[in-house]
Amino acid sequence: MPQNNAVPTIRLVGAFGERRAIDLPAAAGCPTVLARMPWCHRILLENLMRQPEPDMRDAGRTALLAWLETGRSEAEIPFAPTRILMHDTTCGPALVDIAAMRDVLARAGGDPARLNPAVPVATSTDHSLPVDVSAVPGALRMNMANEMARNAERYRFMKWAAACVSGFRVFPPGTGIMHTINLERLATVVATEMRDGEVWAVPDTLVGTDSHTPMVNGIGVLGWGVGGIEAEGVMFDVPVSLRVPEVIGVRLSGALPEGSFATDLALAVTQMLRRYGIAGEFVEFFGPGVGTLTAGQRAVVSNMAPEYGATTGMFPIDGHTLDYLRATGRDAAQVALVEAYAKAQGLWYDPDNAPRYTDVLELDLSSLRPSLAGPRRPQDRLAPAQVPAALEAAGTCIALEGQGGIPSDAVAIAAITSCTNTTDLGLLVAAGLVARKARALGLSVPPWVKTSLTPGSPSAERRLGRVGLLDDLEALGFGIAGYGCATCIGNSGPLLPAVAQAVEEGGLKPVAVLSGNRNFPGRVHAQIEAALLASPPMVVAYAVAGRAGLDITREPLGTAPDGRPVHLTDIWPRAAEIEASVAAASDPGDIAAAGEEADRSAAWAALEAPATPLFPWDPASTYLRPPPFVNFGPESQEAGVLAAHPLLVLGDDITTDHISPAGSIPARSDAASWLVECGEDPRDLNVYASRRGNWEVMLRGLFTNKAAVNHLAPGFPAGRTVFAPTGEVMPAWRAAARYADAGLPVVIVAGERYGTGSSRDWAAKGAQLLGARAVLANSFERIHRSNLVGMGVLPLRLPEGWRFDVLGLRPGDMIEIRWDRAALAPRAEVPVTIRRADGTAREDVAIALLDTAREVRLIQAGGMIPTILRRALAATETQAASA
Repeated sequence: MPQNNAVPTIRLVGAFGERRAIDLPAAAGCPTVLARMPWCHRILLENLMRQPEPDMRDAGRTALLAWLETGRSEAEIPFAPTRILMHDTTCGPALVDIAAMRDVLARAGGDPARLNPAVPVATSTDHSLPVDVSAVPGALRMNMANEMARNAERYRFMKWAAACVSGFRVFPPGTGIMHTINLERLATVVATEMRDGEVWAVPDTLVGTDSHTPMVNGIGVLGWGVGGIEAEGVMFDVPVSLRVPEVIGVRLSGALPEGSFATDLALAVTQMLRRYGIAGEFVEFFGPGVGTLTAGQRAVVSNMAPEYGATTGMFPIDGHTLDYLRATGRDAAQVALVEAYAKAQGLWYDPDNAPRYTDVLELDLSSLRPSLAGPRRPQDRLAPAQVPAALEAAGTCIALEGQGGIPSDAVAIAAITSCTNTTDLGLLVAAGLVARKARALGLSVPPWVKTSLTPGSPSAERRLGRVGLLDDLEALGFGIAGYGCATCIGNSGPLLPAVAQAVEEGGLKPVAVLSGNRNFPGRVHAQIEAALLASPPMVVAYAVAGRAGLDITREPLGTAPDGRPVHLTDIWPRAAEIEASVAAASDPGDIAAAGEEADRSAAWAALEAPATPLFPWDPASTYLRPPPFVNFGPESQEAGVLAAHPLLVLGDDITTDHISPAGSIPARSDAASWLVECGEDPRDLNVYASRRGNWEVMLRGLFTNKAAVNHLAPGFPAGRTVFAPTGEVMPAWRAAARYADAGLPVVIVAGERYGTGSSRDWAAKGAQLLGARAVLANSFERIHRSNLVGMGVLPLRLPEGWRFDVLGLRPGDMIEIRWDRAALAPRAEVPVTIRRADGTAREDVAIALLDTAREVRLIQAGGMIPTILRRALAATETQAASA
């Protein structure tokens, strides 16, 4: 590369016209060096070469190339994605923050109109869809009507943003799941932008406020999930700052055998990488087996990146990428640009190329067999024969009397759901073929099973209908109930009445089987603790069986009208059948036609929204309230000893579902009481996800998941703690207010893998609202750690051996943290002392889990929101001074 800070460029000419681009081989020094880099690092290098500051650009390039020597680096690099992806329940809180920031900025004399995204934002409306109705004609229409009625106020707010916040696009309800929309409609693989009067070609890159954003990695687009707070920073031109990523290479060999699906591969990868100990690294797939997987199959594996602990799960660009673009109706010129650009830039996949990786794992695709995962974690992969024992060990499948014919191992929910497994047409077709064969043999679904189909794309109706498979699915109760996340995120609606009664009155512990990506206890449904993740065709098979505690590969699913037992092998589709049906079902025009029809939603168009730069808050609203943490941050740097009471002491595997409330709002909860006092109907309080724009509701729901045991108040309901000065047991949010009124700092203590799961920023906003100055845990999940930093809450890794169950913290014990906010540094040592109520003490050193200098600055500033506000106010003052 030239030493005069010039950036090498090339020109590409083809059916797409003429494009200028970074000369990536030259930027790496030579093609040989580029070939040694992981494909994801090559994209990061290209991104660096477009950084405007020469010093930052050159330092980043040097760091990336130096990484090739060891596969590890502590160097920090910036990443500026070309776009941001959000969904309604993460964009809602972000928009509330933006609207509140506009108010704060205006009161400080700034120009609120300056608070507009500098990076395009696309938002889906998919996380609020309920499955109130299923397995009946008109379920889709009824569920969408319920969704709109419950969420009209939030949706009007989103329409306000689309009209008054530039660079903000909203996809209305019914347009599909965000990651499916991303793959089918938004992803370009190679994007174009205007720079200095010329059209440039650049890699399509993004961050998304959902942990499953890496699904788009399946077609060679580099993107990953971030918390809403970090996304707000990107919106306002604050690049993502990261250490040069370690990259774990997964070498795939062989091919998927007959009868196995992409879901089985995704579950195997999840199990393997969790056992390896992935904790935020990039994962990249290479080897001869990659070429045997379609883009749709790759996307299933990439989607599960958060489940296997990775930031990304990357597949490079190749012919399958081009096939997918054509199959989804992309313009021929765009497809030509992707091919020409990838080949010229060294981004085209070469199966013989084995880049340098931090470490390499091997997986033989031909070794895989149909599998499930559960009953409580996605990494706990099971052969079908292992399912009965796993359920029994989990305390389900208990023999019960008088359940009205409902078996003790009843499948209460069988749902074909989630972007993970409904975006790949092959998996939907396979489910349809299982339904067809089962129907032909006279099988039906038992009356206690709630069935539903909620695909990620509205094109599913056209494609399944074209080959008659939709009729077969509907015949077994799998009619389309909506286009959204639905059951996968807990919006599964009520259980069937007889099952709900058996749970409440008879102690039944039923099972859910779903094609989702997470199965933490209570996530799928509050009354269900055991859930099995499975491929869509396996979901249909379990629905027909009606029981979860059987070896589905050996025991009969049911009996045909002639008395013959029907086994799984009788209805399991062959690869050739699936391939033929996929070919017959596909039409490249389906995506655009179905998407455009959904975009024209009459219900959405009928919503009236304000059109003013400042949002007119309704003081009586129970959905939208400006939060108290939107301010300019601390006035002075903190130093000395922080002596804090532990507000909560939690165990291992506390997920963001446990921290930030999800699912339906229980009628007897503190949140419900507040809502009813405000005049809401206690019979229809909606779900927590729809109330994320109201900090009062979310505050009252924090840590109330029954699996979130607070060891300061064992035996008391979740969400309760002890107010140490008086010994009273009370809700954590009340105790937090009492501590704040008394001027007493608090912290939260937890075990391993704190913050696993969804990227929801409310898990960190909740900690800030509770007044936690720090969270001390044995380890943190990547996105939640980043969200805490974004909210100005210091994440501290506990000293070796300091576990919640060993420490035995009790009310009245204090945690002293010796820190100097102004002197913090990445991975700084922070002395901590536990000072017991009995006068004894224990001292050691914790580690401040701040990865970069930018994260240090965020903690010093009080978080991302104060940082954005100060920059916006400074820009306004500069503009006024120069006028």
